[in-house]
Amino acid sequence: MVKLNENIRVLRKKLSLTQDQFAQQLGIKRSLIGAYEEGRAEPKLELLQKMAEVFSISVDDLIGKEFTVETVLIDKKFARGKDVVVVTVNSSDRDNIEFVPHKAAAGYMNGYADVEYVKELPHFSLPMLKQGTYRAFEISGDSMLPLLPGTIVIGEYVDDLRNIKSGKTYVLVTQREGIVYKRVFNYLDENGTLFLVSDNRQYAPYQLGASDVMEVWVSKAYISVQFPDVADKQDISVEQLAGVVLDLQKEIFQLKSKK
Repeated sequence: MVKLNENIRVLRKKLSLTQDQFAQQLGIKRSLIGAYEEGRAEPKLELLQKMAEVFSISVDDLIGKEFTVETVLIDKKFARGKDVVVVTVNSSDRDNIEFVPHKAAAGYMNGYADVEYVKELPHFSLPMLKQGTYRAFEISGDSMLPLLPGTIVIGEYVDDLRNIKSGKTYVLVTQREGIVYKRVFNYLDENGTLFLVSDNRQYAPYQLGASDVMEVWVSKAYISVQFPDVADKQDISVEQLAGVVLDLQKEIFQLKSKK
């Protein structure tokens, strides 16, 4: 059921208007805006027409269309240039956590910047996470054991590749590799690349150019219906992983210098 009071509040916030500013545009008292948004009173038709005018929509849409989930565009400053990330917000004006199932990974590669596509993704919220922009991705494969295939990794949006901290785990949306969950080492300032390392040592590290990266989400939590087997956890530290990456990087530089 469409809630007119929530539509008024969401659309007002979309225009970045305070209740006082909105009231001034309508020629009414601010207290009335509060009453309308809290559902304690309903505006008459003449006032609805003025509101619709301010919102640049029809009265029919204002009273008949649900605006409680709105799209928001956030600037991201990646090395390849400025772009935006699409998120949705709930009726409490908090960002939703959109969920990207593994089977939807290919579609997300094409639709991650499309407003309508993102609005159709399943979404949820977790009250224990601080205010921010989050997305959930279902991981596949066993390259990041002890996290098992099917685990949902929740990442917080990183708006600048240069903010990637070496040794931490990230979900990267990339042109070449698709959606990957890896431990990342940042060498952007040195040679413009990231080194991606799997916690499962059976998988070799590899490098990725900044221009291949479309989105980055630093891991903050995970959800799984299977508990990791502690006995299967490989005893390797971030420092050891960094050593592996440095050795690999030296090998690459040596190969390049021989050409």
